[in-house]
Amino acid sequence: MIKKRPTIRDHSAEANLFARRAFVGFVFVVIIVGILFHNVYKLQVTEHETYRTRSNDNRIKVIPVAPNRGLIYDRNGVLLAENRPVYNLEVIPEDVEDLEASLASVRQLIEISEQEVEDFKKEIKHNRRFKSQVLKGRLNEEEVAILSVNQHRLPGFSVEARLSRYYPYGDTLTHALGYVAKLNKEELFDLELEGKDTNYRATHDIGKLGVEKFYEEQLHGIVGSRRVEVNNRGRIIRTLSMETPQPGKDLVLTLDIGLQQIVQHVLKDTRGAIIVMDPRDGGILALYSNPSYDPNLFVHGISGKDYRALLNPDRPLINRATQGRYAPASTVKPHLAVLALEEGVVTETTKIWDPGFFQIPNVKHKWRDWRPWGHEHVDVYKAIEQSCDTYFYEAAYKLGITKISDFMNQFGFGELSGIDIHEETSAILPSVEWKRERFKESWYPGDTISVGIGQGYWTATPMQIANSLSILVNKGIHRQPHLVQISKQDTEVEQLFTEEKPPVVLKNPYHWDIALKAMHNTVKIGTAKSAFKGVTYDHAGKTGTAQVISIAQGERYNAEKLKEKHRDNGIYVGFAPFDDPQIVITVVVENQGGGSAIAAPMARQVMDYYFSAYPLEKEQQQ
Repeated sequence: MIKKRPTIRDHSAEANLFARRAFVGFVFVVIIVGILFHNVYKLQVTEHETYRTRSNDNRIKVIPVAPNRGLIYDRNGVLLAENRPVYNLEVIPEDVEDLEASLASVRQLIEISEQEVEDFKKEIKHNRRFKSQVLKGRLNEEEVAILSVNQHRLPGFSVEARLSRYYPYGDTLTHALGYVAKLNKEELFDLELEGKDTNYRATHDIGKLGVEKFYEEQLHGIVGSRRVEVNNRGRIIRTLSMETPQPGKDLVLTLDIGLQQIVQHVLKDTRGAIIVMDPRDGGILALYSNPSYDPNLFVHGISGKDYRALLNPDRPLINRATQGRYAPASTVKPHLAVLALEEGVVTETTKIWDPGFFQIPNVKHKWRDWRPWGHEHVDVYKAIEQSCDTYFYEAAYKLGITKISDFMNQFGFGELSGIDIHEETSAILPSVEWKRERFKESWYPGDTISVGIGQGYWTATPMQIANSLSILVNKGIHRQPHLVQISKQDTEVEQLFTEEKPPVVLKNPYHWDIALKAMHNTVKIGTAKSAFKGVTYDHAGKTGTAQVISIAQGERYNAEKLKEKHRDNGIYVGFAPFDDPQIVITVVVENQGGGSAIAAPMARQVMDYYFSAYPLEKEQQQ
């Protein structure tokens, strides 16, 4: 076999190949290094500020700081709504990796109910995940200590000290003050539409009712912020800077807490409302609706059991003072007397015969007087003093519904009073147009007869009745009803209500004096005589009894045969002193009988307290 000669290697070719490969490798390395230097330049120079900010964000957090809510005082400086410190366990969902596991860990440390967990999960569904939410409120000292020791194991969880609203007088002021409670989804959406949501970044509560809601913007204040440095576990190391929040304004109310407590005591277990008002400026001295409830139940979230207890037939959630609808009954007879005098339907000396009923010509139906045998000859004074229905049936028939409706509207009936709470209804001031729109029916003369004694379709709130009385004693001048007197930080009185209404102008101003003098006689010789026997102050007023259901012709009212809810409502309105009134009062009690027997004695207790508590004003007026 012949051997193959080995191939001689071409060293020149190999060297060229190596050189080419080395060049390619060098170029590749140069490109990589160029890219590296480009990125370094980009990081360190071109985008230095951007990445430095992002880096700082990893160690610096801006925490919103809630402002302290303004306090609320009564007219004498007594604190009615305060802020008390509480500790809450709060969670920022965005910072929690496994929420279910974390919740389980926390529940091993402290007791958290299923309801609290369920409520928390509902809240985080309706809010942004970066916003802190309360898991458990009002922690005790032991719970705070346990959670603080284990905080490093619970990223996103923190114990926060906050000021929480507290109402020391409980159910005494609920319907006037209202309360604050947790912000809900709808309220947050409304704040966003108004561009106010940023001011609520650290706020969990908002005013829900009464003064707390009406003056929310003044009471809330302006949010602040705190820039803090945190470590890799999110724990705050130090505070870098602080923008102090501006606290809300403190408000002083026109309410007198002593008078308010007397009003509450007077009503006791009776359903109804009492309003005491200063006719000189429209300030509300007392406003109470019974039954009431403790507003503190709502501040931290009311339980289902407690809320269901409030949904009872007595309807404690309704503010009867501004939302209750009652027939004003005989309390409007002085107003109607003024109208009848103005229109020439009667004069000061006109007398009618009262046989105990009134009939429209050629109509068989009889509209009965409260006294079956009548009041014999009756003039305008006696008609008001003895509350003669027949007199006002005839006056209303001659006036007609249009004149009555137009005139009574000037006293605030059929519209909101403008008091500085949102919970108010306009009730019903009937008219031809109202009936046509409501029932698609014409107005009949018989409809007007019942309106003449404040019944029929006519309904009013106790607030409207009180306001109309204030206008009457001021002889046509409106004084805007209000609860807030001043803002305490201001050196001058800050009126947060500005609505002004034109006065009721009469062709003959003496007609005011006739109606007021008749009301003065009512407590001297009329239907309120027994209730105010022996008073030391000069008082005037008017009783009223409102039927809840109609009584058939030929039958008489018998309370014992009726269900309680069908019995008459009692009403009383009054003012004192007669010559220069300091207060007007309206008392409405449900299903307890006549105004002279029930409502008037209640009014006397309240007025007795007032004139004993303010003897200097009393002496000045006398």
